Amino acid sequence: MRETDFVSGFARGLKVIEAFGETRQRLSIAEASKLTALDRATVRRSLLTLAELGYADYDGKFFTLTPKILRLGHAYLSATPLPVLLQPHLDHLSEKAGQSASASVLDGTEIVYIARASQRRVMSINLTPGSRLPAYCASMGRVLLAALPESEARAVLARSELKQNTANTKTDPEDLIAEFRRVRAEGYAIIDQELEIGLCSIAVPVENDRGETVAAINIGAPAALVPAADLKERYLKLLQEAQAALRPLLRR
Repeated sequence: MRETDFVSGFARGLKVIEAFGETRQRLSIAEASKLTALDRATVRRSLLTLAELGYADYDGKFFTLTPKILRLGHAYLSATPLPVLLQPHLDHLSEKAGQSASASVLDGTEIVYIARASQRRVMSINLTPGSRLPAYCASMGRVLLAALPESEARAVLARSELKQNTANTKTDPEDLIAEFRRVRAEGYAIIDQELEIGLCSIAVPVENDRGETVAAINIGAPAALVPAADLKERYLKLLQEAQAALRPLLRR
């Protein structure tokens, strides 16, 4: 892209939007400036513009995003066939497994949920389409990172905050690369309470008709009911059946 084609003000505005999150629903100008590493004047103009356009509310000190911001995410969900194609298969998968089933894609260092069928809430956070999790410690993230060339996977890890969420969380880059190699060879990833205590999950890639990984699907279960050691025997075949059914539907 030519330098003259880059709209820096638009880029800064998007960065300000991305500063909001589940734990950062209300932000002052100073807080948004710190989170984005942008100067306060730039952040102030961006936030006031969002408020003027109806994408944010402003009470004189704090800004909060409004439901209108969902139009941006809805544009993606409406424009891509993946969520529509995946949802009935996730519903069937969840019903057969008696557990929650989800689908996600990779976005930078995170996975983004694009579809979900929930039997019960197995995490402390409420996962819905649009929710994000760090890729390195999520089963779907491991599947998606394993599908990348190793040099790209290493680059993603280098940009990630490899945080010790629990005593089980793998944070050493070489351990993670070794795990990606295993996932690539065996075709599935299992997480044993690495993201959150009490949560286990198993994931497989979703491939198009050319064998290219375009998403991942998983089944999550409470560790107290289904130990990680039992996930493969109980759920891998169900995931592989969904994987096989989806492949001819996903034409490049």
